[in-house]
Amino acid sequence: MIVPREIQTTDAVAEHYDELDPFYREIWGEHVHHGLWTSGREAPDEAVEALVAHLADTLDLRPGQHVCDVGCGYGATAEWLARHYDVRVTGVTVSSAQLRQARTRSTASPLLHFIRQDWLENTFADETFDHVIAIESSEHMSDKQRFFDEVFRTLRPGGRLAIYAWLARDGARRWEERYLLEPICREGRLPSMGSEAEYRAWASNAGLVVDGFEDLSARVRRTWALCTRRVATKLLTHSRYRRYLLDARAKNRIFALSVPRIWIAYLTGSMRYGLLRAHKP
Repeated sequence: MIVPREIQTTDAVAEHYDELDPFYREIWGEHVHHGLWTSGREAPDEAVEALVAHLADTLDLRPGQHVCDVGCGYGATAEWLARHYDVRVTGVTVSSAQLRQARTRSTASPLLHFIRQDWLENTFADETFDHVIAIESSEHMSDKQRFFDEVFRTLRPGGRLAIYAWLARDGARRWEERYLLEPICREGRLPSMGSEAEYRAWASNAGLVVDGFEDLSARVRRTWALCTRRVATKLLTHSRYRRYLLDARAKNRIFALSVPRIWIAYLTGSMRYGLLRAHKP
């Protein structure tokens, strides 16, 4: 497991997303996660929704079921699932800025509910959800084993878990940790970055049965080429971006360095992206 030199707390994660909120929405859009390319000709918005659809295909969603979206961002994924599958979705985020945006969606749909809460300290009763999903949020959890333990506790018997996660290469070399993986964790407010083997172990230790893992690294890495180009363009054409990077009071401006760094990490194979599927017996 890759651990950054500086401890990253839940408060630091929340501050990261609150401070960078306008930039995330301009660079990433309403879905704050990777896109999934199959032909390579998909538009970015199509690729982003394809990632959600691919996850949904693994869950056997049925009308009326209750899904928890851990790290729900702006609520776009929850809204997509509710619209396409007629399921109830409870979204959890630690970011106040994200919650404000997400709640504009819930006012238009009785199937959506969003709260600001730390998943590791959640107040949900045992066996609340039919399914739990986490799209690029488990990386922000300081205690990965507890993340999975809470999934097991809140899932109903037979319920399913689907996670998209940023992963470190198994047996990452020293230079990969020093120049790519550790800085990515520190700059992106990740308390740690696990490997596929560690994610499998955490799930199994929690009592979940791992149903499979899919390496999607090659199909998502284009996301970071696009983001790198978008950031560069914004810096050249928008003074607000330049002012932010030069503002010494901006605690999260260093994340700009991680955008090209993550792209390089994918190209070198130092970083992976995978879909882990599991269920509660």
